[in-house]
Amino acid sequence: MPALRNQPFAPSTAAPARPPGPQEAPEPTGTTEALVSPVGSHNEWDPLEEVVVGRLDGAIIPGRHPAVTCNIPPRAARATGLASGFRYPRVLTGPAQEELDGFIELLGSLGVTVRRPDPVDQRRRFGTPDWSSRGFCTACPRDCMLVIGDEIIETPMAWPCRYFETHAYRSLLKDYFRRGARWTAAPRPQLTDELYDPDYRPPRPGEPPRRLVTEFEPVFDAADFVRAGRDLFVTPSNVTNRMGIEWLRRHLGPGYRIHEFESRCPTPMHIDTTFLPLAPGKVLVNPEYLDVDRLPEVLRSWDVLVAPEPQPIDEPLLRLTSMCGKWLSLNVLMIDEHRVIAERHHTDMLRALERWGFEPIPCDLMHYAPFGGSFHCATLDIRRRGELQSYTD
Repeated sequence: MPALRNQPFAPSTAAPARPPGPQEAPEPTGTTEALVSPVGSHNEWDPLEEVVVGRLDGAIIPGRHPAVTCNIPPRAARATGLASGFRYPRVLTGPAQEELDGFIELLGSLGVTVRRPDPVDQRRRFGTPDWSSRGFCTACPRDCMLVIGDEIIETPMAWPCRYFETHAYRSLLKDYFRRGARWTAAPRPQLTDELYDPDYRPPRPGEPPRRLVTEFEPVFDAADFVRAGRDLFVTPSNVTNRMGIEWLRRHLGPGYRIHEFESRCPTPMHIDTTFLPLAPGKVLVNPEYLDVDRLPEVLRSWDVLVAPEPQPIDEPLLRLTSMCGKWLSLNVLMIDEHRVIAERHHTDMLRALERWGFEPIPCDLMHYAPFGGSFHCATLDIRRRGELQSYTD
């Protein structure tokens, strides 16, 4: 075919398309059948029917960026700095994968449908006009997506290495959307230097909270929020700023209430090792990070379940490489408002859950900590059987 370069423009001689007349109707563009969304989850405890579980395939150690190193224990930060960009060694992925497989098998035995993200080569470099990075992993879908009712919201994350993390979930997101779910993406952040305080350091004992992220643009991780029907609870953190909280508040509108409270954790990141509603009127709290006498007023009639001190971790390698603090014992997953999957290692937590009237289901996932979490972090509730209610009126 001859090239069209340098050819003079010739207007088309075809008749322009005629808009529909008064008696004409445009061609239908879609089905008229009402779709029943496969996505529907309003809280942390209604009977769980479908869940996305993370994947370890292709995981690499995240890049040395202030947003990463300020949020993980110092020993893990040093290890990360030395090995960033490399695949996690088999000595870490092997035990974690074995435990993850057992967790998935347990969920299936409890009648829960499990969906998985696509494998991703995290070593591929990507970027924006302002920066470039490699990836991290897809171990924790709870961080990058937030389910509110029948809507899945992709969150504007503050770690550059997680900028395109939801691409691993695109097959699932498109499937859910085609079947009737709502699919939203929060404004994609620039993640330029203006977002990060160059003088940041963790607060010393007795100092007021300090956070790495500024109010330059909205950022938040979904895991800084937990849901109790029409009420959501959030702690501002080193990945979630108040501009991000306000974006979600306006997006959800007056049908929801978002309650903020401060964590005493010197480097806060993600609420689900600090505060987790387990059932109507029952919330599990971390006594080191929260003052149980200063919880949001809407919880005044709730039973506050104070978590016991976690069992110590004896494995030196796990202590060195864990991206989470010792309070990962709180990171449980409710199957319904009675049954709860909890870490087998944390026997005091298992006994406390029994004492509080729950039925704990022990499971192993302790070696998942180098990848960012435990049962709650490793999952995203897609469907829980129940209706939207208010539990704080």
